[in-house]
Order: sequence, then C-alpha cells, then structure tokens
Amino acid sequence: MTDRESSPVALPQTHDDRWRASRWEIVPAMPLPPPMNMALDEILTERVGAGERPPTVRIWAWSGPCVVLGRFQSVRNEVDEAAAERHGIELVRRISGGGAMFIEPEGAITWSIYAPDAIVQGMSFPESYAFFDAWVVEALRALGIDAWYAPLNDITSANGKIGGAAQARRNGAVLHHTTMAYAMNVPLMTSVLRIGKEKLSDKGIRSADKRVGPLSQQTAMSRQAIVDHLIARFAGAYPSQVGDLTADELAEAERRVAARFGQPAWIHLLP
Repeated sequence: MTDRESSPVALPQTHDDRWRASRWEIVPAMPLPPPMNMALDEILTERVGAGERPPTVRIWAWSGPCVVLGRFQSVRNEVDEAAAERHGIELVRRISGGGAMFIEPEGAITWSIYAPDAIVQGMSFPESYAFFDAWVVEALRALGIDAWYAPLNDITSANGKIGGAAQARRNGAVLHHTTMAYAMNVPLMTSVLRIGKEKLSDKGIRSADKRVGPLSQQTAMSRQAIVDHLIARFAGAYPSQVGDLTADELAEAERRVAARFGQPAWIHLLP
C-alpha cells in the first residue's frame, strides 16, 4: 500500500462552510527578526481568541537565517550550536510543538493561521491538520505539483516532503502554521542541524529525518510567485481582505522578545 493510499483523513462535509463563516484578514509578508515572528504568533493567537482581531492568515518573512525549534525540543539534540554561530544562524523557539526548521529567508515559505477554536470543533488532531492544509494542497495541485497531505503534519509529494505544520491551542484560539521548502542549502543545513548525526541528548522530541522535495525542484515558478498564488487561492475561496499588523501588536511583540522570546532561558528551555 502506498503512502497516499494509507493516509486519507476524512474531513467534515461542511469544512468549506467553516472557512466561510468568518471574514479573514490576510497579513502580507513583512521581513522581521526571527524572535519577532515567534512573539507575533503568540500575540495574534491571543487576540483572535479574545475577539480583538478577526481570524487571520499571516505570511511570514525573515530578516535573516535561523533554526526554529519546536516547543518541546532539546537544543543540543537538534542543533550544532558552534556551527550555527559560525554561520550566523540564529536559534529561536516557537510556542507550538513539532520538529526543527532550518530557515533561509528566500528558501522557505511560511504562514500562520489564527482562528477561533470553534473552527475545529469536533475534529480529531489529524482531521484538523488536514483541514487547515487542504486549501494549500489544492493550490499546489493547481500548479501541477502532485501534492497530498500525509498524517500527522506533512504536505508531501512523490518527490519528497514539501512542508510540515505545527499547532498550538490556547485562550479560545488555534494557531496552525506551515513551512514549505522552496530551496535548500543542504550542506549548510546538515552542518547546523543534527540530521543523520548522533544525537547528544535524550531530552525533548526529536525531528524526523525525511527526504525533502523543495518546490524549486518541482516547478519553475519563483518563490514570490508561489506565495502570490497561495494568497490568491485563499482570497478567491473564502471571504477575506488584506490587513496589516498594528503598531500595538508590533510594540507588544518587541516587549515579549525582550522579556522571553529573545532570552536564553526560553531558547534553551530544553538544553
């Protein structure tokens, strides 16, 4: 049996209605330092849960390269810190679980979805992952990329894994974010991440080693053209409008970076 045949997850017949029940705000990419992206995920999740912001899709952009650790991962189990420092790769930790991500600004396509938790009411975790990424799979297939969802949290293809997702649920909201590989600097990534290397710690959740099929190997489209296509597909399918981060949200993110997300105590929460 193939991975595709073994991986279908039943979605509620009304899953499109759940998306269309709200008017979404789409926040375009703004290059930010990695800790700011971590802090904004927490802030926007809280504000959507409190009804202070509409359900939101935020496209990420990065001011520099980084490794993003999952909430429950050990630093020394995943990262060669000396190599990361040597190459100027920043280390940050997000509020959701899942595995480590190696990010170069033009090599990754990342976005977050912030929604009231009612949108996934009655769904299992695998169903919710499939639900949040179904529109992306459809958008990729419209580009001629043979993509599909693979439980629990991957978007994959015959050429390898394209992307992975992670979730956090708190304060009446669900955060679902996904990173897809557009291009990969494999020598740099393998020098910084402990992929295929001896793990140095038994603490935390380990990242799985999976063959990756970056989008640049599957389509001639530029990274920005793919991002524009994703936004257009979402906006064409669901009620939405273009928005922005507020000055207050950015100021609060800076405060949380100074207090937590930029601090060694958080980054090395699991050493």
